[in-house]
Amino acid sequence: MPLLPGAEPFRHEGGEVGVLVCHGFTGSPQSVRPWADHLAERGLSVSLPLLPGHGTRWQDMQLTGWQDWYAEVDHALRELRERCSRVFVCGLSMGGALALRLAARHGDAVSGIVLVNPGNKVHGVAAKALPVVRHFVRSTKGIASDIAKPGSEEVGYDRVPLHAAHSLRRFFQLVDAELPQVTQPLLLMHSPEDHVVPPADSARILARVSSRDVTERLLENSYHVATLDHDAERIFADTYAFIGRLSGVGSEEGTAARG
Repeated sequence: MPLLPGAEPFRHEGGEVGVLVCHGFTGSPQSVRPWADHLAERGLSVSLPLLPGHGTRWQDMQLTGWQDWYAEVDHALRELRERCSRVFVCGLSMGGALALRLAARHGDAVSGIVLVNPGNKVHGVAAKALPVVRHFVRSTKGIASDIAKPGSEEVGYDRVPLHAAHSLRRFFQLVDAELPQVTQPLLLMHSPEDHVVPPADSARILARVSSRDVTERLLENSYHVATLDHDAERIFADTYAFIGRLSGVGSEEGTAARG
């Protein structure tokens, strides 16, 4: 199947500091590409993989599960580690959950994590019915393009495949149990008004991780896909400043952008 416009994976060979960027459930690299571009333009090595089953049509995603999505980012992290002295992981939505699991399992190989509206749970009464309903109903309404900024759109599926949603629910449960193993510096940015992932998910993550270096920021002017929304430039600048503070690159620019 041909890829949707903007769904192509992205890699940039930069300096000794690497960044892995993870997109969200039913989304594509397009939703976080400006984030990746911002970091690449400042000399960092960047990897933005396309998760299996994403970026084509929702029917393709029915054949994939969390093991496939996690294996892709795990492989990308290992590749970055081969050529970079320090690696950071960034993630939007489910990409945030992928980042948290990488941090929990890889320990010191991950120098820090940046999360934007990270998912922690599939909410609603219907979620409990997924194990059964997915065998009778193939898909439900999509979740893409929850964006406040007029004219900004996310390239993602207009339907959510329920087999994949069931796998996502199991993955969230797995990651939630591993959160105490996350000890790396953490920058978590989330939107108070988010129609896909409620603020409760961010609150639970912050309460359960073992990280001591934790920064929480509110994205007051954005919905779920904040990397394409009004707060995007702030996300990019704060990410670069966070990485700079911990690695020694770029901290001056991030400080100036916040001022």
